[in-house]
Amino acid sequence: MTNDKTLTCKDCGAEFIFTASEQDFYAEKGFTNEPQRCRACRNARKNGGAPKRELYSATCASCGNESKVPFQPRDDRPIYCSECFSKMR
Repeated sequence: MTNDKTLTCKDCGAEFIFTASEQDFYAEKGFTNEPQRCRACRNARKNGGAPKRELYSATCASCGNESKVPFQPRDDRPIYCSECFSKMR
């Protein structure tokens, strides 16, 4: 039976818990090394190379609600919120 371990993040220096269930998962997957970064630093490192998507505000052509879209809306094309778009499919 494994016990929780307290590890230190190599990036930020914060202590984090490497739980018994995480240790079992690592063993099941065949990983031999313990994690070296806390969850926040792992997520920051994983998403660090990806640019942030800019979202634009638009008004739904069907219901009139405000919606966010990942592209610059144009006047010649209607924009639909997620709910109205799924109804059209």
